[in-house]
Amino acid sequence: MPTISVHRTDLESLIEASKGPGASTRKPEARGRERISTEQLEELLQLVKGEYKGQDSDTGEWRVELQDSNRPDLWCCEGIARQIRIKRGGKLLSYPFFSKKTKATQRILVGPGIEQVRPYVAACSASGYEVTEAGLAQLIQTQEKLADMFGRKRRTVSIGIYRLAKIRFPVHYELVKPDETRFTPLGLDTPMTLGEMLMVHPKGVEYGGILAGAERLPLLRDEEGQALSFPPIINSREIGEVQVGDRDLFVEVTGTDLPMVVLALNIFAVNLADRGARIDPVEVRYGYKTPLGKSVVTPCEIGQARAIALDQIGAALGQALSGQEIRKALETYGYEVALKKTQVVVKLPPYRNDVMHPVDVVEDVAISRGYGSFTPVMPQQFTVGGLSQIEQRSDRVRDLMVGLGYQEVMSNIMASRQELVDRMRLAGTPWERVVEVDNVMSLSYACLRQSLLPSLLRVEAASNRAFYPHRLFEVGELARPDESRSIGSRTLTSLGVLAAHQSVSFSEVHSALDLLLYYLGLEYELKPIAHPSFMDGRVGEIVIRDRGIGLIGEFHPEVLEQWQIGVPAAGLELDLTALAEEEEE
Repeated sequence: MPTISVHRTDLESLIEASKGPGASTRKPEARGRERISTEQLEELLQLVKGEYKGQDSDTGEWRVELQDSNRPDLWCCEGIARQIRIKRGGKLLSYPFFSKKTKATQRILVGPGIEQVRPYVAACSASGYEVTEAGLAQLIQTQEKLADMFGRKRRTVSIGIYRLAKIRFPVHYELVKPDETRFTPLGLDTPMTLGEMLMVHPKGVEYGGILAGAERLPLLRDEEGQALSFPPIINSREIGEVQVGDRDLFVEVTGTDLPMVVLALNIFAVNLADRGARIDPVEVRYGYKTPLGKSVVTPCEIGQARAIALDQIGAALGQALSGQEIRKALETYGYEVALKKTQVVVKLPPYRNDVMHPVDVVEDVAISRGYGSFTPVMPQQFTVGGLSQIEQRSDRVRDLMVGLGYQEVMSNIMASRQELVDRMRLAGTPWERVVEVDNVMSLSYACLRQSLLPSLLRVEAASNRAFYPHRLFEVGELARPDESRSIGSRTLTSLGVLAAHQSVSFSEVHSALDLLLYYLGLEYELKPIAHPSFMDGRVGEIVIRDRGIGLIGEFHPEVLEQWQIGVPAAGLELDLTALAEEEEE
């Protein structure tokens, strides 16, 4: 979960701002401002699912941990203050630059071929806000948090901030050869080509892999040929080094996912507007079709209204609420709300795009009303807790695997499609089907794993400095598509095992399987099969009572190369849910 730093006086000033976006906020040293104690801060942070984590003894900044990874608009001082102001004011703040009637006076022209490398860009300009030290710190912090966490370490979203006065429009977003353009990057004093930046500059070394394989590289330049940045790597020092005292800024976001790019730009626009800046939209003209068309004016709205049954909200909260009560709770939390007879139609503000299910709206109703407003209900029945049958069997398997010399790991049930499918050589095969997250906020956690083996390979890829041999296992949940279920998928518990060292073989994991099932009192057989993740002739299906419940084999060299694992590896996976059913029979 993201942890951010905020200056106390900066937060107080933003919370107190009463003239609305586009108006100058009071300076931190203004008299009569409401002072916020740490106790009050902890209470206010409940509105944003935040937790006070102490104060930095050197800078005096408050550290705040946000417990919601789906709301990147809150990963900054401005976002926290905005949510508090909305609650106190009782309605959504107005940001007129989102109106379709607002005309763009500046343009970005997108060149041909860029759609193959980094296809989307969004931008706006901000004038009239004099950048303060605290404001600059928040700009940089928000830029880093959005690019690294929301933008998957700049792969899907990266952000640049520039001095507007030095830019001559229109701006061009185009592809150039690695040695064709030269400029001085941030952090250095010497002009370099884009190719040299990838090899020498720290940011080029860190993020250059995003552009691996590209013969030409993306560049943002103005009409006079001045380089703004080499996205997603580094800004130009001449134009992209914002300093305290600057009054006019230009913000751009590039990436591979247009809704995420626009959302990141919207967040920056409202943040700067909250600090008193006038936001001017920018028109982006593409030479190809995008989900929003060939001409896109940003910032812009990307959300859609959705209807939710009133009784569904009451049932989820366990307390009947009237339509007016629900409407008030949502309006004072920032929603646009229209109340109908049996439904409430809601729409998020443009800087949010996190409602994936009606329960997300229900949660915001609860947060807005305050959890203390609900009447607690004591349990009516006495029950004794205990482990389920599958957990008891899972614990037995864990004990046996530890006894066989394997080390247990625990991984996240969510992963990327690249890890679950592409790196496992499953694309275009029957094994590529996975349960995907709708309206995903990060491609790193876009799918529910359908196998434990990618999780074990991820751990092995990060363990190349540990002494060999490596013997790992995990017992955990996974999800697989199942059209026969009402939700379209089924959840099951599985065992994954991996062994990796120079002399590993099929026989090593086979012996582990043999001993495991022997102590569980089960007989099995292996049937040769073909599977893309394993080497031909060295993979088999584990069968018990004519039912396939797992796989075992040596991983294909291409799989190991995709994971950058330098030693041979073998593994097996066993469906413990199916195994438990067999044991019961």
